[in-house]
Amino acid sequence: MIRLLYTATIWLYGLIVRMVAPFNTKAVMWIRGRRESRQRIAETDTGWPWLWFHAASLGEFEQGRPVIEAIRKAKPQYRILLSFFSPSGFEIRKDYPQADLVIYLPEDKPSEIRRHFDQLDLRAVFFIKYEFWYNLLNYLHKRQVPFYFFSVRFRPGQHFFRWYGRWFVAHLRPARHLFVQDNTSLHLLRKAGFEHCSIAGDTRFDRVAQLVEEAPELPEIADFVQQQPLFVAGSTWPADERLLLPLLTELPDNYKIIIAPHDISQNHVRSIREACPLPAVTYSERENLPGARIMIIDNIGMLSRIYRYARFAYIGGGFGRAIHNIQEPVAWGRPVIIGPKHEKFTEALDLVRLGGAFAVHNSSQLRAAMLRLATNEDALAQASEICRRYVADNLGATQRILEKLDI
Repeated sequence: MIRLLYTATIWLYGLIVRMVAPFNTKAVMWIRGRRESRQRIAETDTGWPWLWFHAASLGEFEQGRPVIEAIRKAKPQYRILLSFFSPSGFEIRKDYPQADLVIYLPEDKPSEIRRHFDQLDLRAVFFIKYEFWYNLLNYLHKRQVPFYFFSVRFRPGQHFFRWYGRWFVAHLRPARHLFVQDNTSLHLLRKAGFEHCSIAGDTRFDRVAQLVEEAPELPEIADFVQQQPLFVAGSTWPADERLLLPLLTELPDNYKIIIAPHDISQNHVRSIREACPLPAVTYSERENLPGARIMIIDNIGMLSRIYRYARFAYIGGGFGRAIHNIQEPVAWGRPVIIGPKHEKFTEALDLVRLGGAFAVHNSSQLRAAMLRLATNEDALAQASEICRRYVADNLGATQRILEKLDI
């Protein structure tokens, strides 16, 4: 009965997406991408063994990337399949060179799953962080395909651990291993009767450390900064911008500012520029206003490298649904200011407790945190060292995973 209800929900979701498609570009991409992915699989050479990695979107892909590339290097006899649920992940990484085939995850209907994957010789499947598709898990179990979860984090309030969670937990039990991030997750699984689980940590730390080591310089950003102190506001949403923009005049006069909004649509970027209290220019038009103190990044893919030029950063999302990734600036040793919606992120909770991150709940707290880091060199240096040490202490999750794999 629960499976019928679950599958009906999947059908309903797909129906809603198709209904809104005439008015929503992402919905069109979601539908067309899945149709094209089915065709690509049908044309795939089935004579190879495959390892399949699944990520919900771009953030989860970056989290799983160290594992993908380490296994690719250690197990060259396998082909790599990479799937995404979201267009924001697929469209950016559809040409990822370490994968032999990149697709959209099909809708979690039994018939769709069989149509996509019956022809492939799947040797193992890896789910990155939070992706639980119960018809797919049932299909893998019946086909006796080993599957793993890594960098996953469980919380007491999740449906797995409620009175109605037995059906959902049953789909995780056949997993070959669950690599979790923290003690809370391990305790919850042990209490639910799991033995095939262990703490590996968060592979995202390995990824951000790799980015720091390999990141090329950005001469155009260096030209804008001109060796002056820089404050970066990354992945901001309108709720963040309403608080942040009026406070930018409070920073010392020698500070440069970079804003990298989550939404880089032309209208939104224009609205930020018009609301800026200081001379501002977009990255794409930076030649037009050489004396600007604010640069608005109107592209995707640069932010992780921009943090190298910052002294400290504000990370957006905390006044909306949840903060965005703080590990990228922290890997550069940059203290971060975050909003109140950060409780689901272990690294945020840890760094707030240690003093490398500063949680704010209103405009006055945001102002105080910004001025403290901008004007107190000792406080900035101490917070920066905490960030560097925290990242160094959390490296190694990829290796711990590889040591336990049976492929």
